[in-house]
Amino acid sequence: MLVSFRTLDLNLLKVFEALMTEGSVTRAASALTMTQPAVSNALARLRDALGDPLFVRTASGIRPTQRAVALWQPIGDALEHVRHALDEDAFDPRRTEAEFSLSMSDYVSSLVMPRLIKRFGEIAPSARIHTLPNTILEIGDRLEDNRVDCVLSVYVNEAQQPPAAIRSRSLWTVEYACMMRRDHPLARKRLNARSFLSAKHVDVSLAGKTLPTYDQFLASRGLSRNLVTTVNHYNAAYEIVRQSDLIAVLPRDLSAQSRHAPHLHAVPVPLPAPPRIVSLFWHQRNDTVPAQRWLRETLVEMFARME
Repeated sequence: MLVSFRTLDLNLLKVFEALMTEGSVTRAASALTMTQPAVSNALARLRDALGDPLFVRTASGIRPTQRAVALWQPIGDALEHVRHALDEDAFDPRRTEAEFSLSMSDYVSSLVMPRLIKRFGEIAPSARIHTLPNTILEIGDRLEDNRVDCVLSVYVNEAQQPPAAIRSRSLWTVEYACMMRRDHPLARKRLNARSFLSAKHVDVSLAGKTLPTYDQFLASRGLSRNLVTTVNHYNAAYEIVRQSDLIAVLPRDLSAQSRHAPHLHAVPVPLPAPPRIVSLFWHQRNDTVPAQRWLRETLVEMFARME
């Protein structure tokens, strides 16, 4: 039989919060300064009280059930309101020693990390940032399994929304250009669609698929290009373009600040694809976590609508 609010031990909600944010009984115990058996016992009491398993074990920790996800926002909001009422300085970036993990491609990392590290040095000198590669297809899984705090990326299928538990905030629109070496034969004349499609291309595929997004766009129009190779790093693609007759549709903003810039020639893409937007993704369980909220606010402040 489910217990009522009057009989529920509200201390159990702090355990629920820690399990949601940490994604592991061991890490939750550490965050709460409790023993692991004590956290496991509290979880058992929560399960009895709420009539739901709440969490199931996975290879990487624990995963919340649908009931836990549904409860998280109202419970997380309520705990955050109480926390702020009791301690308005719950998170101080100047004193924090928090470690943050961000998943992003080398393109995004090249634009974000130099500025972000500089900002951290100014306002959060003892915090740490770790980056992981972005494979796009695993955005939801990485956040659901608590493997990263945030993902900065385009979404793999922009025709569909991310899972309901994944939050997002648009940052900037990627401006693409057709890149080639400065003395490439096509650099001497206006690039038309026929010459563009027949030239040899290199592209970046981060999703673990052989067909890049741009080729999916061309296929939707009944077109194809001469794609001879794909790589999984943007800097590798720029280097290939610099040293060969291959051309590529790549972000203009990264090429402009890379060491390859003096050797590259950029022209408009004859067949431009729909805009692609780099967004900030996070799991809803971190909506009200002070350190996580500060990190997101910092990223949005620095990079939203970046030109």
